Amino acid sequence: MKINDNFLKIQSSYLFSNIAKKVNAYTAANPDKPIIRLGIGDVTRPLAPACITAMHKAVDDMADEKTFMGYPPEYGHKWILKAIAENDYRARGVDIDESEIFLSDGAKSDCGNIGDILSVDNKVAVCDPVYPVYVDTNVMAGRSGDFVNGGWSNIYYMPCTAENNFLPSLPTEKVDIIYLCFPNNPTGMAITKTELKKWVDYANENGSLILFDSAYEAFITEDDVPHSIYEIEGAKTCAIEFRSFSKTAGFTGVRCGYTVVPHDLKADGTELNALWARRQATKFNGVSYITQRAAEAVYSEEGKKQIREIIAYYQNNAKVIYNGLKDCGFTVYGAKNSPYVWLKTPDNMGSWEFFDTLLNEIQVVGTPGEGFGPSGEGYFRLTAFGSAENTAAAVERIKNYFAK
Repeated sequence: MKINDNFLKIQSSYLFSNIAKKVNAYTAANPDKPIIRLGIGDVTRPLAPACITAMHKAVDDMADEKTFMGYPPEYGHKWILKAIAENDYRARGVDIDESEIFLSDGAKSDCGNIGDILSVDNKVAVCDPVYPVYVDTNVMAGRSGDFVNGGWSNIYYMPCTAENNFLPSLPTEKVDIIYLCFPNNPTGMAITKTELKKWVDYANENGSLILFDSAYEAFITEDDVPHSIYEIEGAKTCAIEFRSFSKTAGFTGVRCGYTVVPHDLKADGTELNALWARRQATKFNGVSYITQRAAEAVYSEEGKKQIREIIAYYQNNAKVIYNGLKDCGFTVYGAKNSPYVWLKTPDNMGSWEFFDTLLNEIQVVGTPGEGFGPSGEGYFRLTAFGSAENTAAAVERIKNYFAK
C-alpha cells in the first residue's frame, strides 16, 4: 500500500486550523477573558425566515410516504436549477441554461474537486495573497511542482499589492489554469468589468481556463463590478464559475453552492460540462432535498427581501471596521464590495506577530495575511460576519490599544 505522497508536501495544518489551535490554547489558559472572533469568514445571523419555513415544510414532506424524497438528482432538482438560472443570470442579462448548473455542498468543495477533470500537467496561476484551498488542492493533486524559496515551482504567482491596487497583472508566461476570486478573499477588493474583460481575452487567446470564484457577489455595491464572469463577452468559452449560498444566504452550516460549466467551454473538442457531469454523477450523490428547498426559498420575494437585510447588516459591520480603523491611523482596504477588511499592520509588525498581539492583549481574533501567501505578509484580514455589538466592541478595543 502506498500513499499519495503529494500530501506530505503541504503544510501539516490548514491556516484556519492553526488559528483555532492558538485561540483554543489561549481560552483554556484565560477562561475569564472573552474573545471576539473576526477571523474565519463564518456567518452569525440566523437563516432567513423564508428558508426556515421551506426547510420545515420539506421535513414534513420527508415524513409522508406520498411526498417522501430519496436520492436527489445528481445535479439538482429542476426547480432549484431554474430558480438559479432565472435569478442569478437571466435577471442580469446572462443566458445560462439549467443544464450548465451543478448544485453541490459548497463552493469550497467544487474549487478543490474541479481539478479531477484537469490534467496534472497544467500550469496553474494564482493571486498572491490567495485563498489557501486553490493552492493546497493543486499540491494534493500533484500539479504544484516542488516547494522552493517560499513558493511552488509549477504555480505562477500573481502578486496583489498596494502598488497595483491588489489586482493581478496578466501573466508574462503561458499559464493553463487561472484562479480568480472577485470580490476578493482575503483583500476585499473588487474588479471592474473592463479589467475582467482583459482576463477573458487573455484566456481565449492563450487557450487558458479561468476558475472564477464569485462567492461574495452579494456584497457588490458598485455598478461597474460584475456579479458573474459571464457578464463579460467571451467568458463562456474560457471560464467556470463557482457560487455559494454560504455568504449570500448564511448557509455555512447548511452547505449548498453550485458550479456553472457552459457547454461552449471545450478543450481539444471535449465539453468540460460533460466531464464535470460525469465526475459529479460518480463521486457525489447530490444535495439533500431539505437543503434544496431552503436554497429555492432564497429566490422567493420574501427570501430576497430578508437576505438583503442580512447582507446589509454585514455591510454595515464592514463600514464600522473600515471607518473605525482608518480613523485611528490604520491603512485599510476592502469593505465597499466585500465583507472583508484588509489592513496594513502597524509599525512593520509581522502578520502573525499582529495576530498574537490582538489575541493576547485585547482578545480579538483576525487572520494573519501571511497565511494567504508571501504577499500577504504585513497585512491582516478582519471579517464583518460577527454581531454588530461584537464588531463595534472589537474596533473599540483596537482603537484604544493602539492609541497608547
